Amino acid sequence: MKFKKLIEKRNELVKQMNALVEKADTETRALNEEEVKAFDTLNEEVMAIDKTLKLGQEERRMWNVVDDDRKDKEINQDDLEKRAFASFLRTGTMEYKDLETRAEMSFTKGNNGAVIPQSIAGKIVETIKNISPILELSDFYDVKGKLIFPVYNEEESRIKCTYADEFTTLTASAAKFTSKALEGYTAGALAKISKSLINNSEFDIVNYVITKVAEESALFLERELLNGTTGKMEGVLMIGDDRVIKAPSGIAITADDLIDTQMLVPQVKRANGVWIMHPETFKAISKLKDKDGNYLLNKDIKDAMQYRLLGNPVFESDAMPTLQAGKAVAVFGDMKGLATKIVKDTIEIQVLQEKYADEHAVGVINWLEADSKIINPQYFGVLKAGA
Repeated sequence: MKFKKLIEKRNELVKQMNALVEKADTETRALNEEEVKAFDTLNEEVMAIDKTLKLGQEERRMWNVVDDDRKDKEINQDDLEKRAFASFLRTGTMEYKDLETRAEMSFTKGNNGAVIPQSIAGKIVETIKNISPILELSDFYDVKGKLIFPVYNEEESRIKCTYADEFTTLTASAAKFTSKALEGYTAGALAKISKSLINNSEFDIVNYVITKVAEESALFLERELLNGTTGKMEGVLMIGDDRVIKAPSGIAITADDLIDTQMLVPQVKRANGVWIMHPETFKAISKLKDKDGNYLLNKDIKDAMQYRLLGNPVFESDAMPTLQAGKAVAVFGDMKGLATKIVKDTIEIQVLQEKYADEHAVGVINWLEADSKIINPQYFGVLKAGA
């Protein structure tokens, strides 16, 4: 299931609901009959989308069967954590006592705010991955501490398997190894939330905040996974020149350029390869035809919302450079060659109650620790426009 478009539609509906409430709030009056009817209609659509998203997430977990006793406890704990988180968003209070069950819960104070419960942190990470297919397709880790990976180029030196005779010594292959480490770089994503929505007890503020901070975090992470930052997270476009095809015709990308880029990746990894490009580049490439007049870009018969180019899926990303001379315009490869890390235990939420008071809003910052490194450069090919 593709969550991104559903989430975007949901947020647009919520903005319309917020506009109705804020208008009445500004005019110091109650919603009129027409506004109430419009609000209810929008709310029904939001609830339907929430149900669809929830069913999609449940479908992914449906094979993980647990015994009934354990399941009941998990549901109860998740419900308690959700209520406690909603109270924290509304009041900023770290202590919570549930009036119905008398259960108590305390948020731990971290360096940047409150360390949020695993169930909430897990939902944020899952929503980020659903919004950003690049992160979801990468070699993803949720492990504390430094992770060190051996790195070597299979094209230059390969660990070989050969026949062996009895009493004959095997000759070792001289693969040249280096190493890369996944660290933990702190990043924060700020979302401003209307106080009218936060104070509405009937509004599901928890899922709304999860979606908003996940959207902002996904935009940052996708930009870093593609472009990277020197000394911080490493992006695919920071790959060496030996993995780059330079189009000889400037921004006039041809089918031959795309084929050459695809062929940079070993045959065994092309099956899981994907194309990543900016929407402008996608538009230009979608017009390319072969000598018989057939478009190179085709609809995926298995997924009506997906396209395929030279047999592999295509993803659009605003984080990719636009179609300009000398810029990287497309990436092809198996994203498992990029190792990524987000540790759920390190996710913290900071609520800014006063900073945006003059805007009748509350600031919510999602702090996380993340890193990415290119572990297998031979899994990728990059196409650059010519000068």
